[in-house]
Amino acid sequence: MTNSRTVAEQPQKPGLAATISQGNIRISQANCRKLFIPRDYSEGSGVRFQPRYLAELEGKIDRQMFDYTVKTLNSLYAEAETANCSTYCEGCMACLTAYVIYFCTETHYEKCLKKVSRFIHEQNEQVWTKRGLLLTDPVERGLRVIEISILTEPLQVGSDLQKSV
Repeated sequence: MTNSRTVAEQPQKPGLAATISQGNIRISQANCRKLFIPRDYSEGSGVRFQPRYLAELEGKIDRQMFDYTVKTLNSLYAEAETANCSTYCEGCMACLTAYVIYFCTETHYEKCLKKVSRFIHEQNEQVWTKRGLLLTDPVERGLRVIEISILTEPLQVGSDLQKSV
């Protein structure tokens, strides 16, 4: 007897390929079509992604949910990059302790990156995988893009490479 759990039911662990079953077809995350939301450098070099709705997502997820996800990610990254008294004290303590303090505590930026990871995981569980889509944490792509995997469409070699990024 085969296991026919969908992505929403499978635990999301780093290194495991997510799969979705559609009738008798199972497509793994590694072999499905991918869309990319690139960084937006119009306001500087801070981490910010273009809030442009992709035509390929039409009928798969509504524009409001897409906008909410991208705007929330952008605000979480903006929070991570803000400088305040606490981040300055954190830097001073790092210098005073020859950076040994970082073995004991997390930086403000690391804490915010964990918030981003939790948000993406929650969005995948509650919204995206139910629609046959999967968001990949931008940290896994070097903060260059938000990767959206369309788990219901197999990878088409050649045509997808020209459309992405």
